[in-house]
Formats: sequence, structure tokens, C-alpha cells
Amino acid sequence: MNPAPSPGELLHEDPSLLVVAKPEGISAIPERDLQIPSVQRLLEAQRGERLWVVHRLDKEVSGALLFARTPDAHRALSLAFERREVEKSYTIATHGRIAADEGALDRPILQFGSGRMGIDDRRGKPSLTRFRVLQRSGKYTLLDASPHTGRRHQLRVHFYAEGHPIVGDLRYGERGLQATFPRLMLHARRLRVPHPGGGHLAIEAPLPAGFLASLAALGLSPG
Repeated sequence: MNPAPSPGELLHEDPSLLVVAKPEGISAIPERDLQIPSVQRLLEAQRGERLWVVHRLDKEVSGALLFARTPDAHRALSLAFERREVEKSYTIATHGRIAADEGALDRPILQFGSGRMGIDDRRGKPSLTRFRVLQRSGKYTLLDASPHTGRRHQLRVHFYAEGHPIVGDLRYGERGLQATFPRLMLHARRLRVPHPGGGHLAIEAPLPAGFLASLAALGLSPG
């Protein structure tokens, strides 16, 4: 029998919330098939407590994932996300050399069939992403990207629409090419949230070993 996967390293814990470094390849919340492990279920089983989902990371994405430990904390944190008071920063690697050292992608996003998202200037919801180039190497660019709106697949859609899909993204990009990479090069690096008890909490999730190895294979380094 295979051992249960890890829900990730605990990055922060206090009476109101906890933050873990979610590994790539595991869902943040339970899937339709409840036999498939999820970070939430694994943490609840390990800790013997109920946890409330505040935000989500796609299954293929690694990085800082936040859970509330009480209903009051859940309400406060959910409201902070709704009001866009949460700062999120992702480390990503894209195909192609992005010319601008920094910039903003302001394109409306709409959900199409089968959960796929795309740009729709007429019917889409306003979506803003800011980015800063960290390094360029050959045919790839390493960036720090911050979604100022929380649309599903926002970073993946915005960079794909610009002709720079995120490396390893099987949903957005040429699938045959993307399948040659071991993982989606998208990592939730930093999270800053208003703490339910007052003040702000800033957390950083280190780049995992698999992400670093993939960067090296692309000729990139985190600096």
C-alpha cells in the first residue's frame, strides 16, 4: 500500500490560521473522488481538527496555501480576499523572451467550456496582472508575477494570451511541447494577508527542489 502523500511543510501556525507549502501534484481541497488525497483532508486527519478553505491553488501549482482554523477567522480572511486586500506573488517561467522588464497585463477573462478560461474583451471579467522579469535565458523568461484580481487560471491565461505560456502548462499552450517538461513552472512564492487578530502576516514558500531542478534545465536560476 502506498504511503499517503505529504500535505506540505508547515510554514506558519497560530490560533487563527495555518499556512503550508503545498507540493505540486496534489489538490488543495477534496476532489470529486474522495479517495484521492487532498491537502485539506490530509491536514485535518493529521491534526485532528477542522480546517476552512480560504483560497485555492491549482493541483499542478506549488506554494503557500492558507487555511483558517476557526469560523471567525474564515469569515475575516475570506472578506480580505474578496476586498482584494491580500497580496500574492508567484514565481513563474514562461516560453519566449519577454522584452519588457516589467509591466501589467489588463485583459478581461471569461470561463469557457470544460473549465477552460480565456480572454474575452466584451464579456470577460476585469483581470489585472503585474509582472517583473527576473532573468532571461535562451527561449525562456523567469518572472515574479502578482495577480491583482483572483480569476481562475489568471496567470496562466494572461501569459498564454501574450504568446508566452507558462512552461509545462498542459491546458494552455501546445500540449505536445508542454508535456516534455516535468511540471508546471508556477509557484506561489509569497502571501501577505490581513491577520484576523490584527496587523498583517507575510509568508514566503521556498522554491521546491523539483522547481529548482527544472529552472536549471531551462538555464535559469532564482538568484
